[in-house]
Amino acid sequence: MLFFSFFKSLVGKDVVVELKNDLSICGTLHSVDQYLNMKLSDITVSDPDRFPHMLSVKNCFIRGSVVRYVQLPSDQVDTQLLSDSCRRELTEAKTKQ
Repeated sequence: MLFFSFFKSLVGKDVVVELKNDLSICGTLHSVDQYLNMKLSDITVSDPDRFPHMLSVKNCFIRGSVVRYVQLPSDQVDTQLLSDSCRRELTEAKTKQ
């Protein structure tokens, strides 16, 4: 649930999503769901010579299970908030045991 909340805070920001088939898509994060499926708008492909069929695509839906990496803008990541959330989630998990 931590990653879902984190990605929800990045809606409207530019991200680069690298897929397991080595396709890298740059675009604006439009939405994300609990399965980390993502919808990107205003997309561009980092290697158009290798994926020419993607040049005409402007919006796309990416299934969460095919994502390898998501590159985020470093100035948009609140590392202190992310660290606190991780600690809080770990503490809650330990108290349930």
